[in-house]
Amino acid sequence: MINKSHSRHVTPLSREETPFAGLSPERVLDAASSVGLDPDGRLFALNSYENRVYQLGSPEGMLILKFYRPARWEDAQILEEHRFTAELAAAELPVAAPVDIAGQTLFRHREFRFAAFPYLRGAAPELDAPQARELLGRSLARMHQVGALRPFERRPQIGIERLGLQAREVVLQADLLPEALREQYERVSGHLLERIQRVYGELGPVGRLRLHGDCHLGNLLWNEHGPIFVDLDDCAMGPRIQDLWMLLSGPPADQQAQWAALLSGYQQFADFDFREVRLIEPLRGLRMLHHAAWVCLRWPDPAFPRAFPWFGESRYWEGYLGDLREQMAAIDEPPLLAGL
Repeated sequence: MINKSHSRHVTPLSREETPFAGLSPERVLDAASSVGLDPDGRLFALNSYENRVYQLGSPEGMLILKFYRPARWEDAQILEEHRFTAELAAAELPVAAPVDIAGQTLFRHREFRFAAFPYLRGAAPELDAPQARELLGRSLARMHQVGALRPFERRPQIGIERLGLQAREVVLQADLLPEALREQYERVSGHLLERIQRVYGELGPVGRLRLHGDCHLGNLLWNEHGPIFVDLDDCAMGPRIQDLWMLLSGPPADQQAQWAALLSGYQQFADFDFREVRLIEPLRGLRMLHHAAWVCLRWPDPAFPRAFPWFGESRYWEGYLGDLREQMAAIDEPPLLAGL
């Protein structure tokens, strides 16, 4: 059962109101110069809510500079991300590994931590192209085979505690949740988590390995060779299905066909535990709970009210509660992919 007392300890992320206020273009260029990157003055801000990311021109070619949000990750956690990405690149997987400068990949300039990555050209993926999903499945299987070689020691786990229970407490404590809907949210989210816990309990232990963790189409590029995986900022330990389910969309028949193609490629390089398909809807429910908590925690950052202006409105939360109820029903249905 879900604890209703709100007594669960939650360690919130930093609530600095303007975490990147001091990151002017001049300071970005100064940071690049401080590690010998020799910027030529060309600088373009790229879309990113969690961190700040820039495309930087230099005589040697374009680079990507990523400035990490203060207090989100420890240095050791960021360095685990870097080592994992470097392992994938060494295995000839299509990822951008951090640039190593004098044996370092994580740098500091004033109050900011940052890393540099090579600029990789690519377009938005067109997964309906012939063999595209099969190629993507092969690439993910190869990534998971590298991920299975050793565990993360400091990165988080994909699971109920962080993405569900802690996220729920964050929302319950947030001013953005309308008071008139607080009791409804507490009840509905509690029932959703009970269903998720039931599925995990019935399923029993499943394998966990190092994953991309946030593998959706927005974190994929495509070039003439196939997929390029970008932004491993959320890499974590979890079940293989975590990197697969977000690539399915549309009506059930479409998802069945997409899954068949993805799996056809995946099984050429790795085994798959078919019990994990039961986790798709519970993982979707956890993602829904975590997303609301993420926006609540980030609301003091001026970028978030601009990006999510509807988030503080009652009608948003009413619709969100309806979505959570629908997700409970989806968890209760037989797994969509059970027959494959």
